[in-house]
Amino acid sequence: MQEMINRAKELLSDGTVNRVLGWRRGDMSYNPEPSYFETAEDLDANFVYNGFCGANLSKYMIEGSKLEGKTLVFLKPCDSYSFNQLIAEHRVDRDKAYIIGVGCMGKLSFEKIKEQGVKGITNITIDDANENITVETLYGEKTLAYKDCMLERCHVCKGKEHQIFDETIGESRDTKDADRFAEVEKIEAMSPEEKFAFFQNELSRCIRCNACRNVCPACSCRKCVFDSTKFDSAQKANVDSFEEKMFHIIRAFHVAGRCTDCGECSRVCPQGIPLHLFNRKFIKDIDEFYGEFQAGVDPEAKSPLTSFTFNDVEPGVTGGRR
Repeated sequence: MQEMINRAKELLSDGTVNRVLGWRRGDMSYNPEPSYFETAEDLDANFVYNGFCGANLSKYMIEGSKLEGKTLVFLKPCDSYSFNQLIAEHRVDRDKAYIIGVGCMGKLSFEKIKEQGVKGITNITIDDANENITVETLYGEKTLAYKDCMLERCHVCKGKEHQIFDETIGESRDTKDADRFAEVEKIEAMSPEEKFAFFQNELSRCIRCNACRNVCPACSCRKCVFDSTKFDSAQKANVDSFEEKMFHIIRAFHVAGRCTDCGECSRVCPQGIPLHLFNRKFIKDIDEFYGEFQAGVDPEAKSPLTSFTFNDVEPGVTGGRR
């Protein structure tokens, strides 16, 4: 972390960048938050980069691109896919960003820690090797394996290679130990009634806080239909089961072919809904119907859903493949 702070201060002092976009210490050790830094003093006092810095900073560069001068942004490998996709959609200005790719050992989930029966948490520390974490509680200390506390997305990591950067700092560790589409395949094997019951149960917990939409790099419209008062779609409460389900289904279709599977929607959901399953199902289908495609690898590449070929499948006509 200190190397990141020192490099950021150098780039600020020589005028290469006007500000730094990184992670700020929270009120507890396990809840840092995205933030801009404009002085060396602020960096020294408040900048942090650790296992809890899971937030994808690429979306914040939409506004960062509108500010005067360059913004230094720290991107983890998975974040860099999102930044590339935003370039492809002309939502960020590459010339206004100085990108430092930072190493990643996998990011931690506070909810996963609590699921292991830990209560009354007062502090969490991570050992230097990122092998274990020590959880301090009102009832004493408990040591947990780092890998058992990682975010779901880290277990199916796309890889630790940055897709775009100006320079890199730090090392990464391969955290992939599960199949990316295993959860989707379990749902595909269900009967229609079981699928409906599964998603009805999950989505019934939605409180329409819009956290998933607000954090999603692919949800970058200046005006969202769900903010419109004309059609009463801005309501926060689920007034009926249709409203409850359609918000997430419509959003999933909206980002189809553009979602990089960064997992931010599930990470920020206060109700613990596995929203990434919708997007991952679409990614799996796109791979099977059109050939493997990963959004965010190449900002010049066209999405299969926006690039017609005569060999495209016609599910509505043939039930699958042509």
